[in-house]
Amino acid sequence: MSTIEAVLAQDIVERTMKIIPFNVNVMDSRGIILGSGETSRIGELHSGAQLALAQNRTVEIDTATSRTLRGVKPGVNIPLTVRGQISGVVGLTGDPETVRQFGELVRVTAEMILEQAQLIGELQREKRYREEFVFQLIHHGATSLADLEAWAVRLGVDFQSPRAVIVAELTDPDLRPDLAMIELQHCQQQLAASHPDVLTAAISPRELVILESFETTGQRAPTAAQARQRLQAHESELRKVLTTTASLAIGVALGGIEGVALSYQSARKTLRVGRSRKPQQATFSYYDLSLPVLLSGLGSGWQAEQLRQPLLRINAVDKRSGTLRRTLDAWFAHNGHPLATAKALHIHRNTLDYRLRQISELTGLDLANTDDRLLLYVALQLE
Repeated sequence: MSTIEAVLAQDIVERTMKIIPFNVNVMDSRGIILGSGETSRIGELHSGAQLALAQNRTVEIDTATSRTLRGVKPGVNIPLTVRGQISGVVGLTGDPETVRQFGELVRVTAEMILEQAQLIGELQREKRYREEFVFQLIHHGATSLADLEAWAVRLGVDFQSPRAVIVAELTDPDLRPDLAMIELQHCQQQLAASHPDVLTAAISPRELVILESFETTGQRAPTAAQARQRLQAHESELRKVLTTTASLAIGVALGGIEGVALSYQSARKTLRVGRSRKPQQATFSYYDLSLPVLLSGLGSGWQAEQLRQPLLRINAVDKRSGTLRRTLDAWFAHNGHPLATAKALHIHRNTLDYRLRQISELTGLDLANTDDRLLLYVALQLE
């Protein structure tokens, strides 16, 4: 037998008593009163309900019979059945001849409420099950690969195609944690309605993870345009319900269950690198920032110190005007093309050549040499 929770039982009582002028009791599968218009009766054993449960039929109790049964008043007691299982009894207090006509209405109403509650409970359990799956995926190692594979089969999730993690993070530092969680719940509800197959999980009060799949042909990897399109689509959906600011980042798309944790890490790094480079922007893609994201792991140690040396020499001389640094940024932004760089800086080609010679002399690097160019470019990325 299924069970009825006390809060739900009282809800049934209050709803039904708004439409009929009689007291209503709701009993569980043992015959104990869980909800009643006469709250003093809650917790009592109802013998009439026990008879209805034992005989699986409506039991009417008149005044004479009520004197012979414990905890019973005259009335009608009707078994409640949800999905083929008896879950309890609903009772109407009063002369059976009078209250009988309302019995069917109350039964249907009560069973509808119980059915709806059971469905909501199942959906919530399924949601928690899917969320926990995502949580275990991004923290791969806490659960065995075999268990994750079985979990994926249970949910019908195919990891043959590459999947990428999108991280959505609320950015208002003054937003209370409870309000932040409500925002994320609204986001999940919106995504569930628009993209029911997408897996999501609230990892913290401010962070929502979205697991996005990419259908690819043959050995082709997802493109930057595809990633950007998915990212913008999800941002558009979230903006419909968000009442606060948020940043989104998509990580690298990888195949297999093990790839999800790596994609999550890359999405987190993409978010951090993107914010530092373009703080006015709200969305960031690994495919647009792959090099600085990959190099972000070189941010400390003696290797990073050596890589930064060329820029330190430039900054020591150029710290007031910043002319050489702007020139170097523009030169790399235009792939070393002198005419395009000079035009972007609004200077003559000869002026550009002079500045590049200064940079070369200060750093000791030959800008015509591929290795030296790469060294200087990497130094810029680390900043």
